[in-house]
Amino acid sequence: LKWTEQQHQPAAAAASSAFSLPHFYNYPPYFTLQPVRATRERQVRLWADLIVAYCRQHRMWVVSTDDFPLFHNVAIERRAEWTDRSRTRCLILWKAIADWADTLLHFVRENGFGDSVLTLQEIRSGDDTRGTDLEGIDDAVLRRAVRVLEGKGLATLFKGSSSDDEGVKFFA
Repeated sequence: LKWTEQQHQPAAAAASSAFSLPHFYNYPPYFTLQPVRATRERQVRLWADLIVAYCRQHRMWVVSTDDFPLFHNVAIERRAEWTDRSRTRCLILWKAIADWADTLLHFVRENGFGDSVLTLQEIRSGDDTRGTDLEGIDDAVLRRAVRVLEGKGLATLFKGSSSDDEGVKFFA
């Protein structure tokens, strides 16, 4: 991402008031990639931590530079944008894929779904998933977590006639 000054009226609102923004967010140089390596590394780490925390709190999986509130600071008239115009969305991982696989396996075991088949839709939005980290999980993240479990012999993904009826057999 490249950080640029906003030249016209902002379209996106500022970050949610329920989320506490760090002090650097209102400091214009943090919207400009820093030339000194150590400073740039610290800047990138701060931004990465901020984005992950925001997405975790707001249960967001995919962000777009066009409408992601953190990428547009009205107060200092700064906005983030991709350097390559075709790249407008990115996947945000609040946990490593291996950790998502562990979360999924824990959910399966805690809810007695070992040796059962669940559809991907049930895992994302089923009654048993409500209030867990798996609620609303992005399809790509879920599939990658299932692949990790498949690699360990703990699950098998079954293709259906549509993505809504694809299932996972767990061997827990």
